[in-house]
Amino acid sequence: MARKFTFRGKTIEELKTLTLDEFASLLKSRARRALKRANPNYKKLLRIVKKVKDAAAAKKDKVIKTHYRNAVILPDWVGLKFGIHNGKEFKVVQLKEEMVGKRLGEFSHTTGRVAHSGPGVGATRGSKFIPLK
Repeated sequence: MARKFTFRGKTIEELKTLTLDEFASLLKSRARRALKRANPNYKKLLRIVKKVKDAAAAKKDKVIKTHYRNAVILPDWVGLKFGIHNGKEFKVVQLKEEMVGKRLGEFSHTTGRVAHSGPGVGATRGSKFIPLK
């Protein structure tokens, strides 16, 4: 049996009916403050998302590209695709219910995994010496 998603005791349908201020009261203080202060970039992103949601019937797979990684994910955004910039490229992320209340930047890592190979010639000063037979 699949478990129903809840955020602070409310289902996603209930969250979508809340106003921005009511939803902000459910968030932790840092995210609540970010929504309250609404950076101009955040307001611009909200306008873009609203425009895309209005035209959602025409284009289902529209990717919203943004550099604004600090944006708190709202319940209305669930199901949308965001291209989140990681400093080099836009990582496409499909927003899910579990992502509500987190920041966009948490899902587009800025650093990659570094796989170091074993030591070889040139790794240290001592390895430059190759004895002659």
